[in-house]
Amino acid sequence: MGFRFEFDPTNRILLLRVEGRLSDELLAECYGAIRKYSTSTDARAGIFDLSSVTEFALSTDFIRQLAKEEPAMPDAAERPRIIAVEGTLGFGLARMFQIAGESSRPLLQVVHLMDEALAALGVKSPHFEPLS
Repeated sequence: MGFRFEFDPTNRILLLRVEGRLSDELLAECYGAIRKYSTSTDARAGIFDLSSVTEFALSTDFIRQLAKEEPAMPDAAERPRIIAVEGTLGFGLARMFQIAGESSRPLLQVVHLMDEALAALGVKSPHFEPLS
């Protein structure tokens, strides 16, 4: 359980997949890792895939606080980022983050399915490879 990064070098998309229980602590760890990997790969877009999360143990205060911070991925006005999350609770929490941070993340979108995320980026056949 936890998270892992993958990268599509052709389309320059950074993908973060989270599995199991998502807590404030794990989300903070993910946020810092996004900064590291988005910079090292020079990703042009990012997808935060929460479709395998089994429990959302997040506080709304933490989500609002995180939304006020500098975006983890640079160039928020030019590089799209998408949160893919199934289920009502996770979708609602992702939308709260989107709304609270929309002034600093104008290209952030929240969708239900990974296919929707890829379609929003105009990618038909991604080739994600694990990052170590």
